[in-house]
Amino acid sequence: MTAAHPISTLSVIELRNAENWKETKYVLRGEQLLASDDVTEVSLSSRLAANLFAARYFEALRLHASGRLLDLGCGKAPLYGVYRNLVNEVTCIDWGNSLHQTTYLDKEADLTQPIDYPDGAFDTIVLSDVLEHIPVPMDLCLEISRLLSPGGKLIMSVPFYYPLHEAPHDYYRYTEFALRRFMDHSGMRIVCLNPVGGAVEIVLDVISKNIRRLPLGGTFTAQMLQAVGWWFAKSRLGVKLAQKTSTQFPLGYFMIAERLV
Repeated sequence: MTAAHPISTLSVIELRNAENWKETKYVLRGEQLLASDDVTEVSLSSRLAANLFAARYFEALRLHASGRLLDLGCGKAPLYGVYRNLVNEVTCIDWGNSLHQTTYLDKEADLTQPIDYPDGAFDTIVLSDVLEHIPVPMDLCLEISRLLSPGGKLIMSVPFYYPLHEAPHDYYRYTEFALRRFMDHSGMRIVCLNPVGGAVEIVLDVISKNIRRLPLGGTFTAQMLQAVGWWFAKSRLGVKLAQKTSTQFPLGYFMIAERLV
């Protein structure tokens, strides 16, 4: 992959209430983005998945985030610490029924409806774990394509093997073929589409999320499994096993797509 682009020197429109922003789901530690240790932000049984996706976002944002950025379905803007010095303008949009109450919104919007910004208004759109909550996903993909400038980038993730969450607004789990179809039919070209995690990560994630419910030792065991899973995922053997199993057993997907001219 190419080197990260330099930070722009143009005037910057920051996150609304940026002075009050704090790290939540993700924390920057030197040259790493990691899952928070705060259990109110990331449960003990979700740190492995959060760490895996954090690493992808850290690299992708530094390579592709630029210009006017829209954090769509932003929640508490957990990725702001990465992209704030890479872009000239930050806009945050979320819907009123989000469980992640925030003071950073520039606009509250129903993500199932057209979004009140002009065509080509943004150069980068972040869509982190949002598409599974959209009842008609193609509509949002078309809207994202409309909002992106020609050559603009969509940086997004979706879960695959993951429990129901934010019920009743949890509608789908997408294969890579569904994601490719969404991009093909909305005028976007896939830059990269990669499974995240594999069979080992799924097994540890499922066990952790269930064993933590045990009254004696469940929380500690879940925490240890997640820590071992993260260590193993970074090891040479862990990387090889993930590569061999992730095609059929992905924990989730990470994708970067580009709006065609």
